[in-house]
Amino acid sequence: MARPRSTNKLILFLAASAAALLAAYLFWSLAANVKALLEHQMGASPSPSADTIVKSADTIVKVVKLFFIGIIGYLFVRALNSLFFGLAFRLKRIDAPTLVRNIFTIVAFTILILIAFTFLFPGQNLGALFTTSAIFGVILGLALQDTLGNFFAGISLQADRPFQVGDVITVGAQRHTGVVEEISWRAIKIRTFTNHIVLIANSNAAKEPIEVCPRDNLNARIVLFNTLYTDSPAKTIHVVREAVREADNVSDKVAPIVRIRSLGDNGVDYEVKYWLVDYAKYNDTDALIRQRIWYAFRRAGLNFAFPTRTLYVERPERAAQRDGDGGAVVERLSAVDIFAPLSADETSMLAQAAVRHVFAPGETVIRAGDPGSSMFVVHKGRVRVQVSENGRPRTVATLNEGDFFGEMALFTGEPRTANVLALEETEVLEIGHAAMKRVFDTNPDLVESLSFIMAERRQGLASQTDDSAANTHSSAGILSAIKRFFGI
Repeated sequence: MARPRSTNKLILFLAASAAALLAAYLFWSLAANVKALLEHQMGASPSPSADTIVKSADTIVKVVKLFFIGIIGYLFVRALNSLFFGLAFRLKRIDAPTLVRNIFTIVAFTILILIAFTFLFPGQNLGALFTTSAIFGVILGLALQDTLGNFFAGISLQADRPFQVGDVITVGAQRHTGVVEEISWRAIKIRTFTNHIVLIANSNAAKEPIEVCPRDNLNARIVLFNTLYTDSPAKTIHVVREAVREADNVSDKVAPIVRIRSLGDNGVDYEVKYWLVDYAKYNDTDALIRQRIWYAFRRAGLNFAFPTRTLYVERPERAAQRDGDGGAVVERLSAVDIFAPLSADETSMLAQAAVRHVFAPGETVIRAGDPGSSMFVVHKGRVRVQVSENGRPRTVATLNEGDFFGEMALFTGEPRTANVLALEETEVLEIGHAAMKRVFDTNPDLVESLSFIMAERRQGLASQTDDSAANTHSSAGILSAIKRFFGI
């Protein structure tokens, strides 16, 4: 069974440390002999003086000692680095950046070498040494300009910490997008969603705008779709919201938002905005959202819009059927109490003249005080009737399918007495003054029957709303008002 990778690294480190310590110990033990051997070898040449030979041999021995100290110091710094950043940071559950660890290693190693150099060469002036190498430093700095730029830019990125390993970022003019895998002293390493590795130099990243989607943040996505103009917006929004809410990787902390984006040439353009648990999977989640919308549309009978051209040819004899199935409207009006005295032909006449209106949830159908000469029948949906009390609206009734309102405006021309608002997507049938007049012209005796039914309704409404004005409408008074309004 193969050992874990961390165990192999530890064994290799211990073996290298033991070998370096053993070599340093042996050299320190034999340093005097090595120095004597070097003096003997150099003394064989007649040119150097005895003092020069001794100094040269001593310098070589010290340089070798400095070399061994450097090896041991490097191993010590690596061990200290692993102990501090590997153990201490893990206890606090903090992932130490690679760049910080590298800077720590360089600084600590440099300090150890300088201490060792000062100890082994006490007569050397480091200040003078650095001063005489100024020209060399300028040349080296120019040669390492890009490297130093990346290094200091990496320090700046680590100080600001605009993103971390695991975040999704988009960098540069080429819009490289991927998951951050490593931030080193030279470059940012990201893995794109096509599983490619992209290295972006720190100096370039510091100059470019960076779009960051943090790993522990609720990041939003927007998916576009469209429907036909004949499909209900309220129904579409509800269907899509419920379909998206149940998809995988969609956060349940924020409800998806579905809204109309624009009214396009071929249909209504929508957008659905949702928040992801793991933004790194946004491509798969976008595809899943589109799939769920397709299936939801299929079940709900909704249709996607596509470029079409429709030619309508309207025939005069069928113009009365332009609003859809007239049979459903006739059936609806036949069930309305106020139209009970009408014959089947008279009801059909009203149905042909009725106009359909669709209102969104919260829209106002009629307002109190507005003039009017028509009434409404709730064909689909529900509405709320409100009156004003001390400047505040009070709900007095909720009307369902088959209920009607606004009849006094139709028959007597009175202004509207209440506000009526749609509680959900609601379709109402509007019956106008002209349509009702044609019925009265055909059968004038209907006026008395309708006036009696309206008087009873007004008395019932007065008992519910404590409206004394409504109670004053007697059958005779309503009959007189109807005849005057219709010129009968």
